[in-house]
Amino acid sequence: MNFTPFRRQDMETVQELLAADTRPVPPPLLEHHPSTLGSCDVSTESYLSADIHRLEVEHMWKKVWQWACRLEEIPNVGDHIVYEVAELSVIVIRVADGDSDGAVKAYYNACLHRGTQLRVDDGNVPMLRCPFHGWTWNLDGTLQWASCDWDFPEVTQSPEHFALPEVQVGTWGGFVFINFDPHCEPLLAYLENLPGHFEHYPLDNRFLAINVQRVMPANWKEVMGAFIEAYHSVVTHPQILPFTGDANTQYDIYQRHSRMITPFAVASPHIGGKHYEQAEIAKVLAAYRGTDAEDVVLPKGMSARAHAAEQSRLRIGAIAGADLSNICDSLMVDAIEYFIFPNFMPWAAYGSAIQYRFRPNGNDVNSAIMDVQMLMPFEGDRPPAAKVHKIAANEPWTSAPQLGGLGAIFEQDTSNLARVQRGLQASAKRTVTLGAYQEARIRHFHRTLDSYLVV
Repeated sequence: MNFTPFRRQDMETVQELLAADTRPVPPPLLEHHPSTLGSCDVSTESYLSADIHRLEVEHMWKKVWQWACRLEEIPNVGDHIVYEVAELSVIVIRVADGDSDGAVKAYYNACLHRGTQLRVDDGNVPMLRCPFHGWTWNLDGTLQWASCDWDFPEVTQSPEHFALPEVQVGTWGGFVFINFDPHCEPLLAYLENLPGHFEHYPLDNRFLAINVQRVMPANWKEVMGAFIEAYHSVVTHPQILPFTGDANTQYDIYQRHSRMITPFAVASPHIGGKHYEQAEIAKVLAAYRGTDAEDVVLPKGMSARAHAAEQSRLRIGAIAGADLSNICDSLMVDAIEYFIFPNFMPWAAYGSAIQYRFRPNGNDVNSAIMDVQMLMPFEGDRPPAAKVHKIAANEPWTSAPQLGGLGAIFEQDTSNLARVQRGLQASAKRTVTLGAYQEARIRHFHRTLDSYLVV
């Protein structure tokens, strides 16, 4: 593919595209928060050092709010998931009906007798029972039974001291978050301005339609970095350039968190975006979404963005049984990706809301766990949440057919990441150079991470 030279000032900005929207645009989308973060390189040790990994576990992972699951994954009393990050393991379990405080609890996943993991799989249990010696806890964490308790005077004298230690729990937007720090700030304070943003595109009225997980061949921070900027699209994902404004992307920096807005139904500046015919953009985008391009007829004077948005309103509105006629084009077609430090990327959209999560794979600095979930609207009763589909490290993303065209996209990213991690190990430069604007979110992430690691 031949690329067209261009200057940044020659391409349409996200705000200019929003000004042409056919519907009123929510105020949060009209904000732009660029940030000048300097030009210092990032040390490759951040991606390679076991010592830095230990600092992250002790001073960051044990101190931050992190997304563990969706509420609809544990709808019934006794339903639970096992959430793990590095060597930390937690049981997140529903202990009461409803969504009030205390309906969901999280316990350290270890028996208080000899330390055996209480649960290794997600599921439903009436109680938490150790498979080794049978010590048993009620769902509220109180000790129910210990075999031969006469041999454990400290247990019989003070059973309250043998209640399962709890991890902090908070909920927002249908997500369950946990925090290992008993003195942590409230979840809503940690989320800063994001709850206000998501009032315009709430995620709690969705259901978990797709749930896929894979071990990735690079450090968790490097894997995450591939999904926090659009700069790589021009070479890594050339097939999307005819309908993706990659270089047009707007990057916003907040306190701990960030956002990027990548416009769709516009052609990339790298291939002469402004000169692409609107009808051609509409056809290529429709084909990518699985529609026969020959069926696409663009009314005179209508832009590809307006057409794609209207098609999404009709399709999603029919699925959700909702009137989406007043929802702006951007929320129907664009990739609006937020980043909640340290590892969660929820998308804001009225179509399919993608969620990414990135975690260390145990204590291996050279691999990571990546979760991809998709939230969909629904009509009537909430459908059951999709069970996790785990892809083996040697299997492609395309082996999960529910991902559709995203599987091929993720596979392109994965092929890069294996080479990135190996290249970082071989590098004589020992630093990573980042773009001032297009990779500002990566630089901002490292600054935020460093603020936790300074002890």
